[in-house]
Amino acid sequence: MSEIHVIGQPDEEPDRAENPAGPASVLPFPTKSKNAPLAPGEARAGEWEAELPDDQPDDNGELAEGDPVDPPKHAFPPSIAEVIEAKDKARRPVLPDWLTSAKQRAAVAKWAAGHYGRTSAYHLVRTPVYSAKLLAYAPRGAFRWIGASGRWVSDAEGLPVRLAAVRTEDAGEYLKLSRQRDARVKLRSIVATLASVIGLGAALAMWVLAPAWLLTLALVVLTGALGWAGTPADRPLMDAAKVKFRHRKLTSDIVTRAFLAAGLTKPDQGIAFPQPIRQDGDGWRVVVDLPYGKTFSDAVKKRDALASGIDVAETQVFLDRDTTSSRRVSMWVANRDPLAVPTGRTPLLGADRVDFWKPFPWGRDERGVEVEISMLWVSLLVGAVPRQGKTFSARTIALAAALDPYVRLYVFDGKASPDWRKFSMVAHRVGFGTVPQSGVDPVMHLVNSLQELKADVEDRYHRLSELPLHVCPEGKLTPAISRDKKYDMPLVLFVVDEVQEYLMHPVHGKTILDLLVFLARVAPAVGVSVMTATQKPDDTACPSVLRDQHQARFALRVGAYQVSETILGAGSYGEGLDASRLLKSHKGVGLLKGMSDDAGIVRTYLADGRDAESILTRAQALRQTEGTLTGDAAGEAPADGSLATILDDVAAVIGKGETKIWSETIVDRLAQHRPEVYGPWAEMEPKPKAEQLTGALKPYGIGTEQISRRIDGIQVNKRGILRADLTKVITERNKKRDAS
Repeated sequence: MSEIHVIGQPDEEPDRAENPAGPASVLPFPTKSKNAPLAPGEARAGEWEAELPDDQPDDNGELAEGDPVDPPKHAFPPSIAEVIEAKDKARRPVLPDWLTSAKQRAAVAKWAAGHYGRTSAYHLVRTPVYSAKLLAYAPRGAFRWIGASGRWVSDAEGLPVRLAAVRTEDAGEYLKLSRQRDARVKLRSIVATLASVIGLGAALAMWVLAPAWLLTLALVVLTGALGWAGTPADRPLMDAAKVKFRHRKLTSDIVTRAFLAAGLTKPDQGIAFPQPIRQDGDGWRVVVDLPYGKTFSDAVKKRDALASGIDVAETQVFLDRDTTSSRRVSMWVANRDPLAVPTGRTPLLGADRVDFWKPFPWGRDERGVEVEISMLWVSLLVGAVPRQGKTFSARTIALAAALDPYVRLYVFDGKASPDWRKFSMVAHRVGFGTVPQSGVDPVMHLVNSLQELKADVEDRYHRLSELPLHVCPEGKLTPAISRDKKYDMPLVLFVVDEVQEYLMHPVHGKTILDLLVFLARVAPAVGVSVMTATQKPDDTACPSVLRDQHQARFALRVGAYQVSETILGAGSYGEGLDASRLLKSHKGVGLLKGMSDDAGIVRTYLADGRDAESILTRAQALRQTEGTLTGDAAGEAPADGSLATILDDVAAVIGKGETKIWSETIVDRLAQHRPEVYGPWAEMEPKPKAEQLTGALKPYGIGTEQISRRIDGIQVNKRGILRADLTKVITERNKKRDAS
């Protein structure tokens, strides 16, 4: 291929004399070249011609046919550091993981001692039963032994062969077998006779000469041996000390069959095993390289099909991502359902105190490894159907916070169950249910607590930004600041269980939602964590505007995969996270997402009512010692606004001379009195305004009636309340409050 590069030249040399030394000038270049014909081999001035090889790429970057496409090998030799790093990644550990971890070693030793000690005790208690069985089976064992000896002497094992020779009428073979039998019987008869004489003599000698203990020992051993020989095959002598679960030994054939059945490979592709299949705890560890184009996400979606191919339950198969390759899958197959195994009582029972700045134990994963979490800088949403351990799981986190005397607790329970009652011993603010009790409205108490905390969060941002750098590096909260009382910025955990009861409140639901959204979104950065729990995570009971503010999610068993995705976030079902697959027996077990890079299963520790009370009693003593018992737990009366209810607000906006007043008029005045609470009411139409106030006063027993007024000569009837009804209810409330 030839190329000609043309450089245009001026028609004639410019007259340099016309351009004396001085400022630069523009030379006249021609706009186009002449196309005069040239003689063969001749080129114009400024042009050149060269022969280029045909196997070079064109100027446009495209490769010609035959050009190499693979990069040259070792064009840039790797550094020694890269080689060492690659070798380190490929090196397998010398010792198993459980031997390199002090916690796991202690756990294994504890398990072994408990397991074998319990097994020994189980059989020791049943020794009399085993002895009776041996005595009963000994005669049968003696007959079996005599019969087996007779068959051996008579060469009974050769009888089928001799009969076969008879059936085939092979005389030569039969005579050969007969001579062999005669020789065997002769020899075995001699051996049996000698053994009988010697054995009988030894028995008589022992009977006459042996001491009693040796004779007793010999009789016990003989009886035991005969009893063991006489044990029926379908009735074992010793009872099983543990239940044997159905499990199988995994082989490459079984694993390959499973991946073929799941459609993750084809018969002509197969899968690769970069590591040998090995036992890993109470299960098997398998590492598989999928065919090119298949990913770990594909395997997660086929988890149930893989379990079917291995012939185990879906809850026994767990897939882990490998960071070295997108097509590599690490699979752990448990010998039994690990999620149905209780994790036991919480370690918080043995903890003197907890440092909430550090991770604390919350449960164990499917392999029994302890799971530690931290509530710093995050908000957590917990969701499940009723009676699956939602409240107990959330309560364990609150108990850990209670054991740190420098953590301020807010606890509100929308259903007023007994599960959270004991937190009144340590919580700065606490409320139960939605119905006013003892003159205190728990819903209004929640609203005021949220407003109090919102103001505190906004103030923290300003104060942290103004602190010196040596005290507050980068303007962030530190352990020293949170524990220094002069700053009054402790870590805060705000817990709302059954949050849907508050969000659906007819009066304050919208206000509570807005405040919770603000705290869940903004507050974690200054040490205020929000944890909400619900059994109705739908858009009506728990709107997405609140759910989406939670960085961490924990989903226990739910009824459908749509509900699971609602809790764990959009796209979680496509990642293989589906809490609806958990069984009813998996209490306290859930999928945790957002606490780390990968989502995982957590079997939370148990702390029942007595355990919780024991922990909270110690937590109360800690706070009294440190001087951090405040708020409701210390008996400190909250600000007047915290005790205020809708009753007080309505009474405040009714004039002295007014005995009857329309509901919509009261709402307008309430919006002016407390716009942060009642502002949204004033934006409604007149009829919804009246209905909103009616619903708010109904729990207190105040009804509405038609109130007639003349306006501009026209009689107008609207719903309203009587001042006397309001005064009566407030008086009764104050009496109960004073008595309490």
